Amino acid sequence: MYAAKHRGHSSQQQHVDVAMGGVAADGHGHRPPPRPAPRRHAKLKILLVVIATNLVSVYLFSGASLSVHLPASAPRIHLWDSAALLRDLNATRAALAGARAELAALRAQCNTPCWPGSAPCTATRRRPTDFEGWPEEPKGELKLAIEPHRLPLGFNVNFGTDELFPGLGFACRNFQDELARYMSYDVGAECPDDDAAAALQLMLKGCEPLPRRRCRARSPARYAHPAPLPRSLWSIPPDTTVRWEPYTCKNYTCLVTRARARGGSYFCKDCFDLDGKERRRWLADNGGPGFSIDGVLRTRPPGTVRIGLDIGGGTGTFAARMAERNVTVVTTTLDLDAPFNAFVASRGLVPLQISLMQRLPFADGVLDIVHSMNALSNSVPDAVLEAALFDIYRVLRPGGIFWLDHFFCLGPQLNATYVPIFDRVGFHRLRWKAGRKLDLGAERNEWYVSALLEKPVT
Repeated sequence: MYAAKHRGHSSQQQHVDVAMGGVAADGHGHRPPPRPAPRRHAKLKILLVVIATNLVSVYLFSGASLSVHLPASAPRIHLWDSAALLRDLNATRAALAGARAELAALRAQCNTPCWPGSAPCTATRRRPTDFEGWPEEPKGELKLAIEPHRLPLGFNVNFGTDELFPGLGFACRNFQDELARYMSYDVGAECPDDDAAAALQLMLKGCEPLPRRRCRARSPARYAHPAPLPRSLWSIPPDTTVRWEPYTCKNYTCLVTRARARGGSYFCKDCFDLDGKERRRWLADNGGPGFSIDGVLRTRPPGTVRIGLDIGGGTGTFAARMAERNVTVVTTTLDLDAPFNAFVASRGLVPLQISLMQRLPFADGVLDIVHSMNALSNSVPDAVLEAALFDIYRVLRPGGIFWLDHFFCLGPQLNATYVPIFDRVGFHRLRWKAGRKLDLGAERNEWYVSALLEKPVT
């Protein structure tokens, strides 16, 4: 029985071995040698891995920090300790705040205004680039007037800066000697006698706007109050309303009578004679370049022309005529050997002393009308003229009108140069009249052009 059982077991084992793909016996009936048993050190490895894993888990959950070999400046990393993480975060914030404070201190040191004789002047010097482009570093009142000044409350979001920068004409750097003389005065006292003439000369050279000064402008002796409106519109003011030192004429009688005097080259020679040709301006339409104010106003809906600007308005007669029609017009004028600004003001009108090169001091789209007579002509460089026209377009509201009054040029220039410039600006033509200027002879081929140009409504 034992043999039978043994044989049965062997037969079953042989069947299993065949099923597993093995060989039960070789060709001689011998079994192949048994497979080698796993090595004991493999079991040891498994045991060590289990032990190491348990040790790491205990270490991490115990709250200890994981130390890694990093540079000394690198923060320690805590994987599970929230209190340690919070301490590191606070330390980082404190270090960042310290760095910011140090940066602010350095910036303040670099930008501290350096008053003449003050401590900052001896302790630190301003950056050399602050006055780059000047022949010499400005001094005294000139330096004070043109350097930036820090805002007492620091950075201002509306200004976009922590400093105030003066508005100063770029060309002032080209005339530093003249500007330095203009800025030489006794602080808190009266300004020098030649302040008006010096200021005008700098403005005409492009040093505009000028820096502010800390002296009191002189007033005329025995000043007389102006006449009341509306009488002041057509009255010659008293001579004591003007300081006459800068001018050739020393009273208004001289300015009025020189309109009828022969010879002499004066700007707006007959502008002060309010009983002469000045009184008849813009009252009638001659069918050519001479437009009338009433005819121009009729091109707009009634009452919609309310405020405007007259560029190069001389003594303000255009503004006076518009005031009679309840239209407020500001007049730009320059004191070219005569007190044009004071005269305009004495008439109860608003003078504005700016040159043709300066950007108009109005916001975009605010004026109903802009008028210009004689200020714009072929004597203005083409690029300057085009920029001025675009600036006029800018300050006009949609539907506002630009009255170009007696634009002077030569015949060949009109279509070759100026018509393309006007077309590029983008005005709509409401009226366009060209006429020959014949007072000096037809052979000179001189022309006047007047136009009503509308800013389109989009």
